[in-house]
Amino acid sequence: MYRDRHDAGRRLAEELVRFAGDEDVVVLGIPRGGVIVGGEIAGRLDLALDVVVASKIGAPHNPEYAIGAVDADGRVTPNPQAGYDAGELEHLARPVRDKIRRRIELYRGGEEPLDLEGATAIVTDDGIATGLTALAAVRYVRAQGVDRIVLAVPVIASGTVPVFAQEVDEIVAPEQPVHFMAVGQFYRHFPQTSDDEVLEVLHEFGYGE
Repeated sequence: MYRDRHDAGRRLAEELVRFAGDEDVVVLGIPRGGVIVGGEIAGRLDLALDVVVASKIGAPHNPEYAIGAVDADGRVTPNPQAGYDAGELEHLARPVRDKIRRRIELYRGGEEPLDLEGATAIVTDDGIATGLTALAAVRYVRAQGVDRIVLAVPVIASGTVPVFAQEVDEIVAPEQPVHFMAVGQFYRHFPQTSDDEVLEVLHEFGYGE
């Protein structure tokens, strides 16, 4: 049980101390909650921080159910169990792409992303259930030419681990429960993270100055 996202990030940093001060390592937080976790890791280990933006495509009549996810380049990662064909997903992805563009502009303020060519990327989120959005983010990071991807999350559903084991080089996740209902059940304090909180963390690392 974590006190909050800051506590989760501090505890994850202890698991990642071998990367401390390495100029070839970049922490990439998945907004919004993953940036709070990632900020703690990057700050404690003296690492660079950036965002990796991805967003789910919600089902038309059940927006909470992810039928796919879109990455920062607009690529769609489908949910095979959802039963939507490529044409339907493409149509439903259009507003999601617009949302991603707005988020990137807001968070980076027009600054270029960090160069990931040959880097070790530590991708962080505040927790992963089915993980479709995180999967889209990880695949985007892989396409940027990184040398290695470490997925670092406070908690991940045990049934989701094999999916990511095929996509990343290492998984650091202290909690891997079999019985998983929601990420929030593993935190004492788990309010929705605001854009202002994300911007506050990014400002500490030089964005928006």
